[in-house]
Amino acid sequence: MACYVTVPPSPPPTLSHHRHHQNLTHRTHLNRRSVLLSTSLSIATTTIPPFSSASPAPPDTTITDRVFMDFSLCPTYLRPDRTVSDDLSTLCTESLLLGRIVLGLYGHVVPLTVSNFKSMCITSNGSSSYKGTLVHKVFPGQFLLAGRQGDKPGEVRRPSGLSRNTETVESKAFSLNHSRPGLLSLCLSENDDDDQIKLDPDYRNVEFLITTGPRPCPQLDFKNIVFGAVLEGLDVVTAIASIPTYRPAERIRQLNDLAGFFGDERAQNARATWNRPLKTVYISDCGELKVTKPSLSPPSLP
Repeated sequence: MACYVTVPPSPPPTLSHHRHHQNLTHRTHLNRRSVLLSTSLSIATTTIPPFSSASPAPPDTTITDRVFMDFSLCPTYLRPDRTVSDDLSTLCTESLLLGRIVLGLYGHVVPLTVSNFKSMCITSNGSSSYKGTLVHKVFPGQFLLAGRQGDKPGEVRRPSGLSRNTETVESKAFSLNHSRPGLLSLCLSENDDDDQIKLDPDYRNVEFLITTGPRPCPQLDFKNIVFGAVLEGLDVVTAIASIPTYRPAERIRQLNDLAGFFGDERAQNARATWNRPLKTVYISDCGELKVTKPSLSPPSLP
């Protein structure tokens, strides 16, 4: 009798390998997407510093020094018997005081300019001081000029002992604008010292201007150095600015321009008289006012 052994049928092939491959492929696909997605998110969430549009810090206009200037009228300056050796102390014996101006100086902005200006105010030697010198030009509605060097009565004698002012070639020295009345500025573009004086190796520029208002003077910006402001006596500045000046007729100006074009030196000499006040204004006294504690500059003047 035959004996049969029943062999159970082989189970059908499982899909585990196929599913494993599919799952692996799917997991790999998810991993790649995850990497790409996480990279994108990390880039998107990375903090990108914004473009800095902040302007540089404003100049430090702390008032480190104070000086005063007394301005007077001299009705006898043009008297016929004057000589070259005369100065305003002998010519202006009957002067009329206009008033005092107190100036605050920005010693942190341009220390060399401030130091030289202060030295010209406090020196005891009248030949190298602002004392006894003229306000030689007034531009109505703009500014007045003083401190011109020369040998005539009322002009500043060539100063000695002043530092060479290297700030005149530093861009940061021109950071303040001539934006309001009562600003004190070292004359560079407006300087009218004689060329012969400027060619001296020991020449030191000490000519200055004060804005008189009522409008700003943008034509002076980046060409002259603002180094102080009027703290007291703006009414004195206004009084000086109101003095009539010599202003030639338009026809004379045109002829002068033509003469200057052809190199006539008389044209420059003639222009030196333009905008001169018809009344003689001069600095009758000047000096330093001690500052016990530096203070911030005053609020904007009207």
